[in-house]
Amino acid sequence: QVQLMESGGGLVQAGGSLKLSCLASGRVLSRDDRGWYRQVPGKEREFVASITTGGSTKYADSVKGRFTISRDNAKNMVNLQMNSLKPEDTAVYICGVDGLYYNDQEAPVVFRSWGQGTQVTVSS
Repeated sequence: QVQLMESGGGLVQAGGSLKLSCLASGRVLSRDDRGWYRQVPGKEREFVASITTGGSTKYADSVKGRFTISRDNAKNMVNLQMNSLKPEDTAVYICGVDGLYYNDQEAPVVFRSWGQGTQVTVSS
């Protein structure tokens, strides 16, 4: 009952920048640990960056210093600012959440949910 929607993907030249956004809707989350992953056809999904409810961040070594993950809790939004993009960053970028909310019976519900993904293409 929590939906994620990504936006901001597109085509950019190497060295350029893009900003991806991940909007969560459907429930008020008590825990909202969100991450960005990417996937190329024929390869496994790869971790890119994550941010906890409290704002702690982690990055894959391949994107450290180039990508920045941030959150706007008032808007239920998590953003991924991608700078100095390289052709090898080309992939479908997928937002995921590990969350917790309280249902109508006030029982905690722990869940994981994924968005549909947004294509990022970096040309050389």
